[in-house]
Amino acid sequence: VAIGVVFTLARFSEAFLVLKAHDEGLPLALAPLVLVAMNVVYSLGAYPAGAWSDQASPTRLLLVGLAVLIGADLMLAFAPGLSGAFLGIALWGAHMALTQGLLAKLVAQHAPATLRGSAFGLFNLATGVAMLVASVVAGVLWERIGSAATFAAGAGFAVLAALLVTVSALTRRAGRDDPSPGGAHLP
Repeated sequence: VAIGVVFTLARFSEAFLVLKAHDEGLPLALAPLVLVAMNVVYSLGAYPAGAWSDQASPTRLLLVGLAVLIGADLMLAFAPGLSGAFLGIALWGAHMALTQGLLAKLVAQHAPATLRGSAFGLFNLATGVAMLVASVVAGVLWERIGSAATFAAGAGFAVLAALLVTVSALTRRAGRDDPSPGGAHLP
């Protein structure tokens, strides 16, 4: 849940994608194209990403998804014009394809069978609150500093989430490699 929360802090509301495209010159009448573009990439990538998640390490796939999110945020922060904005939007959709099904899979795998519904409820509550906080912070950054700061902060939270995923994986691996009962223990 903690990784999901930090991950969600990097993933504020998609409304900021619309704002970015508008700032780069997209007329408001065409604003729905932003979400259409993101969702087309998400939809086209979801099945291959799901198949990949059946074969690959969840840690590796989550890190790839976070790397794509970092790329999206950096494009949205620093690439000028509508082409830069739409490339960032497409990458945002790709990261969604890589991570959203995987996060649900991880919740299901790690929750006891008798508590899966509660686990999904807790996960969605925690990530929903994180999305609200992330969107408020993103809005404040946008208003006070600018759009680049908003997306750069998103990239920073994605880096933090990637570090948490890596540390968590290394900790689990160390626990499995420790021959003592119960895994790794401090002396």
